[in-house]
Amino acid sequence: MKHFLILGFLLVAVNSSAQRSTGEVIGTVINLKNKEPLLRARMIIDDNGSLYQAYSDPDGRFRIPSVPSGKYYMTIIFKTDTMRNIPLDVPIEAYCNLGTIEFEAKTLSLKTVNLKAGVRLVHGELPVKELTDMEIKRSPVKFDVKTLATTMSSEVRMADDGELMFRGARKGDMIYVLDGIKSNEVFNVPSCAIGKMMVYTGGLPAKYGDTLGGAIILETKSYFDLYRSYQQQYGED
Repeated sequence: MKHFLILGFLLVAVNSSAQRSTGEVIGTVINLKNKEPLLRARMIIDDNGSLYQAYSDPDGRFRIPSVPSGKYYMTIIFKTDTMRNIPLDVPIEAYCNLGTIEFEAKTLSLKTVNLKAGVRLVHGELPVKELTDMEIKRSPVKFDVKTLATTMSSEVRMADDGELMFRGARKGDMIYVLDGIKSNEVFNVPSCAIGKMMVYTGGLPAKYGDTLGGAIILETKSYFDLYRSYQQQYGED
C-alpha cells in the first residue's frame, strides 16, 4: 500500500510539472504582395487534436499562449486561403518569436513551403527586466512608476498623454499587476514600499492575461521588510 501511495504522489508531481511546461508563440503576419498586415488571420497549432489558436490584430500581430513545449507545424487561414506547415519549436516558460510571416494567397504543402528570411525562430528567456528595492531607492525617477518603467527597457516609451507603449504595441495595450491583482491603471506606489518591480516587454506568461503589449509587475514589501528598512536608515529606537 505504501508503494502505491508513493507512486501516486510521483504521478501527480509529474503531471503537475507537465502542465506547467508551456511556452508562447508570437509573431506578425502580412500579405506577401503588398506587405500590408492581415486582420483576423487565424493561426492554428494542432497538438494531436488539441487546438491552440489566435487571431491577428489590425497590425497583423498575434500571440498564442499556453502552448505545451515541443515542435509543431502552424497553419494560417485567411478568408478562403490557407498557408500550412510553418515549423516552430516552443520552449519551456519562454517564447517562440516567428517574426514576420509573409502570407501567400494559396494553399501550401510541406514540399512547396518556402521559408523566407522573414520567418525565423527566436528562443530565449522571457523578455523581462527587474529592479530590486535598492535599485529603485537609488533611481532619480523612483517616484513615478511609469517613468521608472521607461528607464528599464528601450522597448517601453511614454506617449505625450502619459500612456505607456510597449515595443510598437498600441498605446495602453498593457496591464499592471500589483501584488497579484491585475489592473489597467496603477496609482503611484510609494517607492519605499516597492520590494521588486518587473517589466515584461513581450512573451507574457499566460497568468498575466491576454495582451499583446507588456506588463508592469509590482511587489510591495511586507511589514517586516519596511520595519527592517526603517531600522537600517534610522537605527534602533
